Amino acid sequence: MSLLIGAHMSVAGGFHLACERAREVDCAAIQVFTKSERQWKSKPIADEEAAAFRRARKTHGIEVAFAHDSYLINLATPDAALRRKSIAAFVHELERCETLGLDFLVTHPGSPGEAGEAKGLRFMSKALDEIHRRTKGFRAGVVLETTAGQGATLGWRFEQLRAIRDGLREPERIGVCVDTCHVFAAGYDISTREGWNRVFEDFDRTLGIGTIRAFHVNDSKKGLGCRVDRHEHLGRGCLGLEAFRSLMNDPRFRDVPKVLETPKDDDMDAENLRVLRSLVG
Repeated sequence: MSLLIGAHMSVAGGFHLACERAREVDCAAIQVFTKSERQWKSKPIADEEAAAFRRARKTHGIEVAFAHDSYLINLATPDAALRRKSIAAFVHELERCETLGLDFLVTHPGSPGEAGEAKGLRFMSKALDEIHRRTKGFRAGVVLETTAGQGATLGWRFEQLRAIRDGLREPERIGVCVDTCHVFAAGYDISTREGWNRVFEDFDRTLGIGTIRAFHVNDSKKGLGCRVDRHEHLGRGCLGLEAFRSLMNDPRFRDVPKVLETPKDDDMDAENLRVLRSLVG
């Protein structure tokens, strides 16, 4: 049904090498970091680097390429200085995506800490409005990732993502990335075909299936509703293979990229991709 699958790829040695690494395991989609995910600073992307990436993407048949933002960014924080710094950093990362010709930038809805959910959702919407204002006309979009709900982190309920979009001046500029580990950890039971259908009927009622721009494909080390974010190799965790069989054969997601974020130990990308392909049909 759908082979638009891929993995998070390292850009070590040059952005173009992410495309070469992806082709080695027959990926048609990739996710990258355009800078260190644990630092605020980054060196500029040279024109020749961007051109090399664009050529490599075309040469190696990478149909969808997108980035994940820095883990330091928190657009929902009540700390006004940190929120300003996060907005500036996010705009900078979108500019890098635009330079490379990436399709979108994935971000975790932030954490309001003790300020509470309602304030955090408002902060998030206002931050995204400002980001949109500063990036008017950009091709690269913004995609909110479902979270496991650790601590005070937002985005673990579909209704929270809906509230963020409803608070925007341009909600059409925001998509959603569904992380299979995260939604399971958040309490959405997608481990059976029946559960999968129920959860995405709920998603469709709340946000609309058409808002889904990508899937992060991960099993979960922890059980249903644990609200702990721990990724596992496919079929080796508490989620099991039926969720991935449902994903790979769901016609609604035929053209939605499905990218691994499984642990990088022992070069397991090839095995996890083999498992995904084996579930088609």
